[in-house]
Parts: sequence; structure tokens; C-alpha cells
Amino acid sequence: MQIIDGKAVSQAVKEQVKNECEQLKQQGVTPGLAVIIVGEDPASQVYVRNKERACEQCGFYSKKYALPESTTQEELNALVRQLNEDENINGILCQLPLPKHLNDKEVINLIDPRKDVDAFHPENVGAIMIGDYHYLPCTPAGVMELIHSTGVEITGKKAVVIGRSNIVGKPMAMLLLHENATVEITHSRTVDLPAVTRTADILVAAIGKAKFVTADMVKDGAVVIDVGMDRDENGKLCGDVDFENVKEKCAYITPVPGGVGPMTIAMLMKNTLTAAKLQNNIE
Repeated sequence: MQIIDGKAVSQAVKEQVKNECEQLKQQGVTPGLAVIIVGEDPASQVYVRNKERACEQCGFYSKKYALPESTTQEELNALVRQLNEDENINGILCQLPLPKHLNDKEVINLIDPRKDVDAFHPENVGAIMIGDYHYLPCTPAGVMELIHSTGVEITGKKAVVIGRSNIVGKPMAMLLLHENATVEITHSRTVDLPAVTRTADILVAAIGKAKFVTADMVKDGAVVIDVGMDRDENGKLCGDVDFENVKEKCAYITPVPGGVGPMTIAMLMKNTLTAAKLQNNIE
């Protein structure tokens, strides 16, 4: 069994982005990312800090808009419109979840699709569906990088995704399909879930239930990717996979923390770089 080191893979992605950013700067272009955060959600605060740090590492211009919990939909929408017009900003990211009184769908739909570096806008989601896209959602794209890092051939393999969210599950299935895997999406209503997951050569868990995937649900020699970010009964950070027991059965597995997490931010940097090139007509 080998542990897939998300920190090392993400570092390599960021190094590549940093090198390309230096080349862009010689052409007078600095990639710019705007991050909007509304309210005081502690997890969101951590994510936003990590994103700012990554921008610094890659040599990007970044601007954080920390809005109070009491921000109205009109105020938030006005900020997005303003950033759509700002030529220094190539990527706009609105940190979810938003406070209850705000409509995240409205905000996502307002972001210029060319600046939608999360790839949540319906136009970008449709582009992923047909396989003709500029941006990939950061977490599924990061998962693909981790699978590639193992050297395992995806073509012809059976891939099972647990979870059907718009942010991870659905796009994850599409990306695996684009690389010729035979894909099955499972969820809370799936009949005899363990029987399905045991057929997976590549198993991606993205449901948000601590240690949900147990050893008896995993095929011997599978690649197991854990997208979960949960807390166990002792309040310790863990994933959707029961790591200690599952690692004995699989060929490759991602840890939590240090697996998929760092990849999400690295892929956001990659998308922002792509956005800067697109908006400045640089190949």
C-alpha cells in the first residue's frame, strides 16, 4: 500500500504555476484573484487564508473582500458586478457556504463565466459535461492529479464515486468518464452500497460522513481517494474513509489531512492562471 502525498503533488502543481506566472509577468500580465467571504464561518476563514497564502507563493495579485454577516444580496451582487469589470481581477471566488439569507445560486450565476475559477457557473458546468472546457472544478481536478500521480491507468477501469453533489460527485464522475473509466455514481439511496463499492478499481468517497467507508467495502488493490473532511468521535480531523483499516486492503490511498485538501487550492491557482491567459489572449 502506498499513501498518495497530496502535499507533494500540490507543491509540484504550484511550482509549475509559479514558473508560468513569472513568464506572464514578463509580458506585463499578473494573474489576479478576488476572494469574497461573508460572515465569520471559522472553516471558511481558514480556507480563505490558505488561498491568500497560495496566491503569494505563486506570485499572483490577490484581494480579499471580507463582508459582514449582515451584507444584503444587493450589496453582494453589486460587488460581483464590480469585479466582473475589474481588469486586474482574472478570477472571482465567493467562499461557500454563504449566510442563510443569501442566495448562492444568484451569486454564482452573476460571476462572469470567464472569471469563474471555481467552475460552478452553469455555462462552465455544461462545458465540462461535453468535454470542451477551460476550467475544471478544483476538487475533482485535484483528485485526477492524485490518481495520475500513482501511474495507474484509468482507461477501462471501474470507478465508483460515493456522493452526487454538484461540487464534487457529479463533475468527478464526468472527469473519470472523459478518461475512459466505466463510472458508477452511488449515494444515500443506493441499494446495497458495499456490493457496488467492492467492484471499484478506483473509489472516490465524497459524502461528508466520518469513516463511512470500511475495509469490507473496498476491493483488494483498489485506488482509494478520500475527499471527506470530517471530525471523528474524539474531535480529530478525519475523512470519509476508515483509513487505518482500509489502508491494509488497497494499493493507494489518500490521507486526511494531507491528501485531497492541498490539491483543491493548487487547482484553483491553475484555473486563475488559465483565466489570466484567456483574458489576455495568451496561448
